[in-house]
Amino acid sequence: MRTMLSAAGFLAAAILTTTAAQAEDLVFTLTNGTNSVLTRFYTSPVGVDDWEEDVFGKDVLGPGESVQLTIADGRTVCEYDMRFEFDEDSNLDTTEDSQNLCELGSYTIHE
Repeated sequence: MRTMLSAAGFLAAAILTTTAAQAEDLVFTLTNGTNSVLTRFYTSPVGVDDWEEDVFGKDVLGPGESVQLTIADGRTVCEYDMRFEFDEDSNLDTTEDSQNLCELGSYTIHE
């Protein structure tokens, strides 16, 4: 009986560890390699039709600046669509791109 309980406890711990590892937050560095202020940044897993909330909130990312971002959406995906919006005085258009952010670890937006 004790062996069965130990085995059951080990199995439960293994399942919980696997689940926690699969739902880790995605952390990456975003760098603004443009000459314009990046005012809004949206992400959404590839295949999802709606954008998540603006990651920056009230903050902005100036030219040449970098920021470490965390996507804590509880998903286990790595492929994300990204949308970049610039200051209204900028000559840059809204830009969209898709990348595997787990593999990259960092992303630089260029003009």
